[in-house]
Amino acid sequence: MKHLFTSALVGAMTLGMTATASFAQDVTLRCQHFLSPKGSVPRYFIEPWAEKVEADSGGRIKVEIYPAMQLGGKPPALYDQIRDGVIDCGWALPAYTPGRFPEAEAFELPFMTSMSAEASSKAAWEFTEKYMQERLSDIKVLAVHVHGPGVIHKKGDPITTPADFQGVKLRGPSRQANALLETLGATPVGMPVPAFPEALSKGVVDGGVIPWEIVPPLKVHELADSHTQIGGDRALYNTFFIWGMNKNTYESLPDDLKAVIDANSGLQTSADAGRAMDTGDTAGEETTASAGNTIVTMDEAAVAELRAIGDAQTEAWAAEMTSKGLDGAAMVSDAQALVAKYADN
Repeated sequence: MKHLFTSALVGAMTLGMTATASFAQDVTLRCQHFLSPKGSVPRYFIEPWAEKVEADSGGRIKVEIYPAMQLGGKPPALYDQIRDGVIDCGWALPAYTPGRFPEAEAFELPFMTSMSAEASSKAAWEFTEKYMQERLSDIKVLAVHVHGPGVIHKKGDPITTPADFQGVKLRGPSRQANALLETLGATPVGMPVPAFPEALSKGVVDGGVIPWEIVPPLKVHELADSHTQIGGDRALYNTFFIWGMNKNTYESLPDDLKAVIDANSGLQTSADAGRAMDTGDTAGEETTASAGNTIVTMDEAAVAELRAIGDAQTEAWAAEMTSKGLDGAAMVSDAQALVAKYADN
């Protein structure tokens, strides 16, 4: 009888412990992005971030990653999916919804960012803290970042001077990149990056601007013949990215798990995302060179012409922002100072 009581007691305790353990673990975050798993951000940033969060939480947080919009929707909807709780976290591009996040365009202006995505992503985080907290207050911002220097990929001969842009149909990622291409005489065709390979293969565009890192996953080196890099110490253009989390999901976490998320957010996490882009750029350029494609770098005189055009666009953007009640001149000045601060470190 005593044995039966002891067995029953042990069984009840085990059941209770199991129930408690089950209750304490398994917060599952469903995170979505629009690239294949082979992309630099998924491979070198999102997946390592997920692994670190899981490890730091002692396995109490599980992160599920859904590439290529597997949970549904189109890339421009990602921010709203995060905000509305369709997903728990995701990777969004403000540029895919022009006019909605005007402050982010400061880092998409011509020749704003340095040649290091890691350094410029630190600058982007500080800028976001100063200028975008209210704009992004409906989500939990985990990181912001930019990519490395944009490269012009094209069928046929490479673009080597500003005059070579005339009449060329080029895919562009953002309002500011498209404005620059149009000023140069090209015909900009805006589209999310996953649509670029098909558009290039079908002749919808003659080429486009993307960083090296995304070339191999999209197989652009198999579709384009020539690739033009912009020389100097600043990138031709850039794109601003957000790694964010649903606010209610974050707020529902116990304090110790909130602390895990907080420890994997902010300046260093933004730098990690930028470094993932830099890592991918090196591999992407090597892959393209190995394919035997033509890779050229614009000379100083051509870059100087482009920078003068870019300066005029930046000035016009600042005036446009001021007309909308934002301090355009201050945003440009602060963005430039922050980029220089981290580029010099």
